[in-house]
Amino acid sequence: MLTTWVLLFLVSAVPPGMAPVGPGTWRSPVEKEARSVPVARYLLDVRPVTNEQYLAFVRRDRRWLRGSVPRLLADAGYLSGWKGPLELAAVDPRAPVTWVSWFAARAYCQSQGKRLATTAEWELAAEGADAASILAWYAQTAPSRLGPVGGPPNRLGIRDLHGLVWEWVEDFGSAMIGADARAPGEFCGAGGASARDPSDYASFMRFAFRGSLEGTHTIAALGFRCAKDLP
Repeated sequence: MLTTWVLLFLVSAVPPGMAPVGPGTWRSPVEKEARSVPVARYLLDVRPVTNEQYLAFVRRDRRWLRGSVPRLLADAGYLSGWKGPLELAAVDPRAPVTWVSWFAARAYCQSQGKRLATTAEWELAAEGADAASILAWYAQTAPSRLGPVGGPPNRLGIRDLHGLVWEWVEDFGSAMIGADARAPGEFCGAGGASARDPSDYASFMRFAFRGSLEGTHTIAALGFRCAKDLP
């Protein structure tokens, strides 16, 4: 009876559209003496946040309308893919929202009672993907029109962690990747020689990209999804 009760509690604790991740341990492949980072069990959105979801958010909280957000919280590109502050136009409503700063992504997640995932949490959820496919996607230029979310699920039932957009994480600037973090070519070359796993080039690309970001940056291929602590 106790086991049945625990299972029922865990199922009821998972809101629609989220999936449990962990517990587990993540070790960064880009650090020579990588620390083992314990990751407690948490919840992660199954899909990235879409344009229509973000539009509903800015309608509720007009401080985050395009044209209303101060430059301290988002650069001039904020939501530049939309036709207007409340108009998507040619942008697919079901596609992941992009041109959103880290500050804006955090505000959205907080409005949902959630938060951004940490690097360790995100990487743990994304483990096991085919490296060749990831690198092939990284090599492509961002399309002018993103397709809808909802790609094939990974082993945890989570979709689109790779192959659609890059994603903000809470601690995007805290990775221990050395002085070359803002120069991806240098970091991936020189830094790779002393890494724990020099063959994991896809991870080097992600860490180099994250290391090049600032919280106000908005980019055409950078979106986000939300996480949540389990009660």
